[in-house]
Amino acid sequence: MPRKNRPVNPKAEDELDSLKEEVAEELHLDDDIEKRGWENMTTREVGKIGGNMIRKMINLAEEEMDKKDGKIKKDKSTGKK
Repeated sequence: MPRKNRPVNPKAEDELDSLKEEVAEELHLDDDIEKRGWENMTTREVGKIGGNMIRKMINLAEEEMDKKDGKIKKDKSTGKK
C-alpha cells in the first residue's frame, strides 16, 4: 500500500517547506543544500533537519495547547484532532 506523503491541509505544504529551510539554516546546512541540492544530501543530514522540524512543531503545538488550557482544537474539515 503506497504512503501518501502529503500534509492533511494542502495549504500547509508551503509552511512546511519554509520550516524546512529555516531549520536547515539553523543547522548551517543551507549552503550545502544550495551547492549539492536536496537529492544529494546524506540521510544523516536530512534526518537532522526532519528531527528538528518535528521538535519545533511539537513545541508550537504545546504552546497552542497552553493558550487553550491544554485542549486540542478539533479540525472541522477532517473531524480529526
